Amino acid sequence: MRGKPVQFGFEVLLLIAALLPRLALGQVAPDISHYSRPSDKELRKTLSPLQYKVTRENASEPAFKNEYWNNDKEGIYVDIVSGEPLFSSLDKFRAGTGRPSFTSPLEPDNIVEKRGWGPFPFFFMKRTEVRTRLGDSHLGYVYTDGPQPTGLRYSVNSAALRFIPKEDLQKEGYGMYLSLFSCEKRKEAC
Repeated sequence: MRGKPVQFGFEVLLLIAALLPRLALGQVAPDISHYSRPSDKELRKTLSPLQYKVTRENASEPAFKNEYWNNDKEGIYVDIVSGEPLFSSLDKFRAGTGRPSFTSPLEPDNIVEKRGWGPFPFFFMKRTEVRTRLGDSHLGYVYTDGPQPTGLRYSVNSAALRFIPKEDLQKEGYGMYLSLFSCEKRKEAC
């Protein structure tokens, strides 16, 4: 008895498209066992009121009035709560939305997508929320109107992120990402 053929959905194809460039660069996922989410009590002490509202209560920060919407420095973005590596400046682009936008995650396994309906007055709009796996931090949303090669736009709240410049990656414990910014890996002259 033969079963039904396996069908891949559009989402699976998008995920594969997002992962292929990482595999071609020979990137291996780091050990994430040392990342964790502090208690709610600790987060209330260490996060700003806006960071807490965004990451824990799913709020959105004001467009164009946030820390990273126009940051053009090279480096990576990590979860403000857990430290999980999330996005690279190499995948960042100007979407005109006033929030940091990325074509793909640095570490897809650190991202969780939750589909649902928007709040009033957008209750009729289906959208996909983006959260961190370990920190369970609300980051923002992913849309299918981004540039190629993925066609995705991860629209992220700056308040959910901490930026680590490439020159500080080793010192901050993210040295495994330094090779991303080498001329050889980027296949361009520096």
